[in-house]
Amino acid sequence: MFNASLKQLSTQLAEKKISSVELTGEFLKRIKTQNPNYNAFITVNADMSLAQAEAADEMIAAGNASPLTGIPFAQKDIFCAKGWLTTCGSKMLSNFISPYDAGVIERFNQAGAINIGKTNMDEFAMGSSNETSFYGPVRNPWDVAAVPGGSSGGSACAVAARLAPGATGTDTGGSIRQPAALCGISGIKPTYGLVSRYGMIAFASSLDQGGPMAKSSEDLAMMLNVMVGHDQRDSTSLKRESEDYLRDLDQPLAGLCIGLPKEYFTKGMSPDVEKAVEAALEKYRKMGAKTVEVSLPNAPLSIPVYYVLAPAEASSNLSRFDGVRYGYRAKSYSDLDDMYRKTRAKGFGAEVKRRILIGTYVLSHGYYDAYYIQAQKIRRLIAQDFIDAYKQCDIIMGPTAPTVAFDLGAKSSDPIQMYLSDIYTSAASLAGLPSMSIPVGFGEKNRPVGLHIIGNYFTEAHMLNVAHQYQQETDWHLRMPAE
Repeated sequence: MFNASLKQLSTQLAEKKISSVELTGEFLKRIKTQNPNYNAFITVNADMSLAQAEAADEMIAAGNASPLTGIPFAQKDIFCAKGWLTTCGSKMLSNFISPYDAGVIERFNQAGAINIGKTNMDEFAMGSSNETSFYGPVRNPWDVAAVPGGSSGGSACAVAARLAPGATGTDTGGSIRQPAALCGISGIKPTYGLVSRYGMIAFASSLDQGGPMAKSSEDLAMMLNVMVGHDQRDSTSLKRESEDYLRDLDQPLAGLCIGLPKEYFTKGMSPDVEKAVEAALEKYRKMGAKTVEVSLPNAPLSIPVYYVLAPAEASSNLSRFDGVRYGYRAKSYSDLDDMYRKTRAKGFGAEVKRRILIGTYVLSHGYYDAYYIQAQKIRRLIAQDFIDAYKQCDIIMGPTAPTVAFDLGAKSSDPIQMYLSDIYTSAASLAGLPSMSIPVGFGEKNRPVGLHIIGNYFTEAHMLNVAHQYQQETDWHLRMPAE
């Protein structure tokens, strides 16, 4: 049951081989026994989850079920869910019960899916290791001494440890793909604007994008069919005709042209990651694809560009957390200004404060033109590099992360080294391109390695096909960590 695909679970529910109440109950039991080892969940509410499961069983009995009806999913604690504690991994929101559902949560509810719990995350999605959470670090189920990646580390861990069949994540500079790689699961960041940001607590609004995390490409496609859709409450939400992301999964790969950016295959990649990625590329060649070298000349600038733009937007977005309307408020203060200072000083963690300070600095008078405007110009060049590369190939591949999961605490005292964990993922985010990670083997200390697949705009169905065909020939996505 715990290693079953979403399609298999959907079939079992439809054929009445198991009820949603039974399925949800089994996952709740597993979370209760296993979560203390991993700290993947911040909030679990069995009563609310089982009530949803009872309603799902009624939908199935009435013949009103959709493919995800009755299946439990973990939700990253950045998505507001009505009646649920929604913390964003921060002390600032440690007492916030959301009065409404995010657009993504609404869509899962409409599909009859079950919210099995809210997953741990880097505070306000700021981090690459899930060590900045107010609720403590998440541990990688493949090796509890290692990080799971971030910021969607709780969701990645929950799927890898089989605490949930699937989970939602958000990706700003790599926060779905990097933890997916480090935990040995599949995860996709859709084209910017396809998934509603309404009710998704903002970090960097021009970059943030929700997406699914699951065992396989097929599972991701099923989740995307629910998550994608226009939302008029989100000004960045795109109006497009709905599509079935399962439609191309079985298409052969003969004639596929894979671009390999020369900037990604450099000395910055560890040998064990390189070995697994090269083996995956060789597998694609045997399946009928060809590879060509392409260039993304401005890709090396993606990290400095990202760490100008994202903190700038964060400093603006996080100004709303002041202790006045909701969330944490300092216990003692002399006046309003003192309340602001003490609330934000005690409510935010060190990494969030660091990024607010950086963002405020680059937006300040005298530095806005020198840093923020220049970064926006380079962002445009990065996007153009991809446009040019796709004239030579159909899809781009490379490593998702430069190393396998590193040990807890190994980079927490060196922010620059931590930021470089997203060196291969941030460029696609800056360009707004869809991109995903799938497991392709193991490296040092038997820790997972991910392959990064970057598609052109709105080519999610094709990307999922490319990933699915590989997963039909390999079993990396079916491997489970020892308990």
